[in-house]
Amino acid sequence: MYTVGVDIGSSSSKVVILKDGTEIVSQSAIQSGIGSNRAIIALEENLKKANLTKEDIGFTVVTGYGRFTFEGADKQISEISCHARGIHFLLPDVRTIIDIGGQDAKAISLDEKGHVKQFFMNDKCAAGTGRFLTVMARVLEISLDEMGTYDALSKNPCNISSTCAVFAESEVISQLAKGNTKEDVIAGVHNSVAHKILGLVYRTSMEEKFAICGGVAQNTGALRAIREALKKEVIVAPNPQLTGALGAAIFAYDELKKLRKGE
Repeated sequence: MYTVGVDIGSSSSKVVILKDGTEIVSQSAIQSGIGSNRAIIALEENLKKANLTKEDIGFTVVTGYGRFTFEGADKQISEISCHARGIHFLLPDVRTIIDIGGQDAKAISLDEKGHVKQFFMNDKCAAGTGRFLTVMARVLEISLDEMGTYDALSKNPCNISSTCAVFAESEVISQLAKGNTKEDVIAGVHNSVAHKILGLVYRTSMEEKFAICGGVAQNTGALRAIREALKKEVIVAPNPQLTGALGAAIFAYDELKKLRKGE
């Protein structure tokens, strides 16, 4: 039985195709925006890669920030539940999840069965999210992919105290005008993100083990800062952008089994 999970975020769309609820036969993440048809294109590309057709898919679940814009799913499930399910499938010992996407950040506590016990999200401000880092990269005239490399070369990270993206932008420009290096400014930006994330994680029960997922998990500088601030080991989930789509595909398998049993 084949099922599909689609995760439509603010900056990318992710698709996972599962066989029998356990075997990943195809997966991918592509850059896109809310309301675009990139999620449909990603699904079609994954079907082709897996040598499947839409008729082979028994059930599809969509999740994510833009799930209400996708019409090709059998069910919608929140990204909180889907990330929890995906992480528990990949890393069953994890009890605290840090999920940092393009538009928001979350701290999620799990029980031993992978069920969500509690979760906390950032407010509407972009601080601590992928959007915040995108703005900072633009100000610093580097790519997002380069931020981790610059961070690793920092000798004396700057103090970026503003959590608001607008004010932080001005602060970054000011730090550069004072003669601070890009490396130290970028490390300061990452420390600012970690401080914001820490505020969410401290509201949970802080149970180990910790894992991070979402697009920002691929930023080694942000990961460095979060680990140092938390003073804990934080595991990077395999294919961290895809955990929500994976969880959605697993939920889809559960729904398909119910249908087959006539429930």
